Amino acid sequence: MFVSNKIKQEIKDSVPGAKWWLPVEGAYWRSPAGPGSSVEKKGSHPAVHISYNDALHYCKQRGARLPTEVEWEFAARGGLRDQMYPWGNGFEKKRMNIWQGDFPKTNTGKDGYIGVAPVKAFPPQNSYGMYDMVGNVWEWTSTVYGVDPQTKMPQYTLRGGSYIDSVDGKFNHKADVTTRMGNTADAGSDNIGFRCAKDAPSKDEL
Repeated sequence: MFVSNKIKQEIKDSVPGAKWWLPVEGAYWRSPAGPGSSVEKKGSHPAVHISYNDALHYCKQRGARLPTEVEWEFAARGGLRDQMYPWGNGFEKKRMNIWQGDFPKTNTGKDGYIGVAPVKAFPPQNSYGMYDMVGNVWEWTSTVYGVDPQTKMPQYTLRGGSYIDSVDGKFNHKADVTTRMGNTADAGSDNIGFRCAKDAPSKDEL
């Protein structure tokens, strides 16, 4: 979404029904805004343009895995039950990175950020010390969501919402602890990332 005017002028297509999504040739995690962009000064940001396949491969290299959807929600809720947000039931300003303003024309940035924010831009969202469980970027889980109606490929569940989502669901998704959607394993964009999970050690391993 946030690309240079030069790149925008070279793009001839947009996503049907979502003209603000532009297919940028050469955009990937090292160049998240397309050719000429870099992650050199974004070491504290979440990696984006990450597909399910990318995330799965990275986790395996680190001796980890993607969380299941149930595990993700358990971590997001931070020990709370029946609450809308990781910290409780009420919306609180500057607790998560979402779109504020007239989508897709204007993001006022009242939460301090326009686009993806650094991972620790906001305080931990729950008592488990988890950052960015809601807002900023969607996160892959290993749980199957369904089947893509066009390609017939399996979709995997993404959780948490992102910086283009809203507090009330009037546009895109409502950003809260129950927010979910599905996408195919090869899909990636500048608002999709992931986090790794590991099994707790057994008593014999302690």
